[in-house]
Amino acid sequence: MGFGSMSHWIVILIIVILLFGAKKLPELAKGVGKSIKTFKKEMADDADIKTITQDEKSEQKIEEISEKKA
Repeated sequence: MGFGSMSHWIVILIIVILLFGAKKLPELAKGVGKSIKTFKKEMADDADIKTITQDEKSEQKIEEISEKKA
């Protein structure tokens, strides 16, 4: 029996409801959703920055090679 069985998830859900209460769960889910959305946005921005940085490095190398040839 692995951790992924349905009975384990039901027990975890019951514990979470007891700890936080049914009224707090939608607020928690909303907060988690916002956090995930922000994280994905920052990861995409970081990837864009890395791409720009790599492009700038490539341009610098091309300029260096051009200067050496001249």
